[in-house]
Amino acid sequence: MSCCRIAALKRKEVVNSKNGCRLGCVDDVEIDTINARLISIIIYGRPRFFGLFGRRDDMVISWNDIELVGEDTILVSNCPPPKRVSGIFSIPFFR
Repeated sequence: MSCCRIAALKRKEVVNSKNGCRLGCVDDVEIDTINARLISIIIYGRPRFFGLFGRRDDMVISWNDIELVGEDTILVSNCPPPKRVSGIFSIPFFR
C-alpha cells in the first residue's frame, strides 16, 4: 500500500480520463474526521477577468470518481467539463 501526504496531493494535476482535459491542480481536500477518510478533492475556479468579476465555480470531485493517483497526475472519470463563462465579455455573435 502506497501512501501520499496532502501536501504532495496538492501539487498533482487533475486530468479527465475520458477526454484528456486538464482540470487544474488540487487546491483543497474534504476529509471525514469521524471515519478518517478522504471524501473529495476540490479544484478552485479560475478567476474571471483578472479576478475583478469573481471566480468560476469550484469543482468538487468525489473520491469515488478518482481512477488513479500517479506521481504527477490524478486521473478522474465522471467529471463535468469546465463551464464556459457567459457574461459581459463573451460575445456570442463572434463564433
